[in-house]
Amino acid sequence: MDGMTTGVRTTGVRATGVRATARIVARADGRGGTALPVLDGDGPLALRRTRAHGDEARVMLVGAMSGPLGGDHFAVEAEVGEGARLHLASAAATIALPGQAKGEARYDVRIVVADGGELRWLPEQLICAQGSELYVGTRVDLAPGARLVFREEQVLGRFGEEPGRLGSRLTVRVGGRVVLDQELACGPGAPGGWDGPAVLAGHRAVGQLVVVRPEFADAPVEARLLGEGAALVPLAGPAALVTAVAPDALRLRRVLDEALTALEPTRGV
Repeated sequence: MDGMTTGVRTTGVRATGVRATARIVARADGRGGTALPVLDGDGPLALRRTRAHGDEARVMLVGAMSGPLGGDHFAVEAEVGEGARLHLASAAATIALPGQAKGEARYDVRIVVADGGELRWLPEQLICAQGSELYVGTRVDLAPGARLVFREEQVLGRFGEEPGRLGSRLTVRVGGRVVLDQELACGPGAPGGWDGPAVLAGHRAVGQLVVVRPEFADAPVEARLLGEGAALVPLAGPAALVTAVAPDALRLRRVLDEALTALEPTRGV
């Protein structure tokens, strides 16, 4: 395909688990579309380009192996250049599982979007199976004129099982200024109260949606409840945050999809 190279680097296997990185770079191709000069994934993290939608390049993250398991360290890095548009999805949910290696698994996400660039980050849920220990660290750096739709959905345990342990931190900067820095810890071994009314309130699915649009700087969204267990709030700068809890992944997705449609009435999911 024009403007795209693919490759697979050797996955590192150590006593502490598997290390794997997937990297995507999107650039305006000068013809009204978006090229992918870098589309590179390690063994467990395969990347596939799918059919473009207008000037938006689309990439599917495909898990080639189970995991992450205990001790594994996965990372996904995405860079969107000026005028480029990228949509990233995943083929299936990611399931964190207990492994033979000791220690928690890590899943890091690093995102950079330039002025005039746009990223829509819409993967499937991350599920922490019973006995798993996972930490997810996400850092997003946006130029002042960048656009972002970022959805994060986390489910504690598969159907009918106890939850695994989950820790996560999401940091979003716009023009070098922090607009969101949020941490969550839940599951066995997390600080007390994680399952109480101030955090998950007995639910097992939690998610958030961050939408960054330059026009929000002059016309910020209004804070409001989005039904039971969800709320929309403006962030400092051109950004809005939806947080939601739900009994299961299906209902969580429904709430976040409805919120995105409200924030992008002409675009939707």
